[in-house]
Amino acid sequence: MKADKNRIGHHRDSDEKKIPKGGKPDRKKSADGLQDDRRKNTQKRSVERNGFRKDAQKPEAGKRQRTDGGRISGKGTAGEKICPAMKKCGGCSLLKMSYAEQLKQKEDFVRKELKGIIKPEPIIGMEDPWHYRNKVHASFARKKDGSIVSGIYEEGTHRLVPVEDCLIQDERANRIVRDLCGLFESFKIKIYNEDTGYGLVRHVLIRTGHASGEVMVVLVCVSPVFPSKRNFVDALRKLHPEVTTVVLNVNDRRTSMVLGKRDIVLYGKGHIEDQLCGCTFAVSPQSFYQVNPVQTEILYRKAIEFAGLGGTERVLDAYCGTGTIGLIAAESAREVVGVELNPDAVKNAVSNARRNNRKNIRFVQEDAGEFMQKMAAERETVDVVLMDPPRAGSDEAFLSSLVTLAPERVIYISCNPVTLARDLRYLGKHGYRVRKAVPVDMFPWTAPEHVETVALLSRKYPQ
Repeated sequence: MKADKNRIGHHRDSDEKKIPKGGKPDRKKSADGLQDDRRKNTQKRSVERNGFRKDAQKPEAGKRQRTDGGRISGKGTAGEKICPAMKKCGGCSLLKMSYAEQLKQKEDFVRKELKGIIKPEPIIGMEDPWHYRNKVHASFARKKDGSIVSGIYEEGTHRLVPVEDCLIQDERANRIVRDLCGLFESFKIKIYNEDTGYGLVRHVLIRTGHASGEVMVVLVCVSPVFPSKRNFVDALRKLHPEVTTVVLNVNDRRTSMVLGKRDIVLYGKGHIEDQLCGCTFAVSPQSFYQVNPVQTEILYRKAIEFAGLGGTERVLDAYCGTGTIGLIAAESAREVVGVELNPDAVKNAVSNARRNNRKNIRFVQEDAGEFMQKMAAERETVDVVLMDPPRAGSDEAFLSSLVTLAPERVIYISCNPVTLARDLRYLGKHGYRVRKAVPVDMFPWTAPEHVETVALLSRKYPQ
């Protein structure tokens, strides 16, 4: 799934106004005591709601957990975790049903859209479908008593609904956001008011490394001047030593976009690193990185499996972004060419290639469709095309270029079953057959249409 690089949503990356979090610190306690109490309370609530230990053994990547005659199930039921902001937030629309039931609903949705094209394999769900989001975006407001709370805007409004603990966001991020409310009060930091244009802090963005454990805190402000910034960072890291970098992002525009274009590093290296499928990636405030690392690894490994790479193939990674899946494919391919229109993403991709010492991959800043047309005109060939378009799918110009280039296999990673079905039908009329498709639940508890699918296509006839 590709999202706008500047838009950071709560449950849907394209919706920058859906942001649950919240809570107010007990100002009578010391910082250390307050943090210990919060961690104990959070752990207690987590065990009570989950009904299982947090250190429960995870399944091996790519393996589905099956019970009830083959139906996939995950831990967690409707009664175990209920969010009081569910109706106003609108993000976790399936929270009232069991995880097994919602997986069936998502699987049925994909089957319905792909009817007549391919019968997809059973959906791959999560063993532990809670607190999976590695990207958390918090908004803040000041209450009538002067205290600061964080939470989510009520759907269709600018009214902030306080949320103590979002059930799908990283728990470390939830705790940091709660403590930031107290720090803003202690340091007399003004919260930005969109109506009056007065205040300093607009949002906070937190990104966490699932494998690395690194944590980045991004303070989104209307000015590059942050009062007592060194003392503020020291106080934050005293409460949360797991924070490895703090960045001040300047957004002085009256816009719904969360991030501005200027980043000022206050502490650390200005980005975090995380590992995915054996590769290391740098994640900056602006860069795209899948929000569910556990399921992303499953999704990408399934895509590489479908590609059938044996070390001799030339691979084209269209919509390559920062190069994640292309770099993973490079381990098993002879050569990989990544194509991406966004210049910042290309720079990140080149940096990631150096970071992983991948010398058999190169990146081109160009429209992928036009690049494929040029390759075909010059009689260049590729064996496999990897494509991961946005929710709108691919346009006819891109698909026509793909058909002209005529790779042996196409791996289509989709975040929208509706546009996937449309594009598969087009390719089916132009010489390709869908061999396999499998849905992967990347966004537990959200709407049925929020499901990823990876499909394998191959040419019907030899070139």
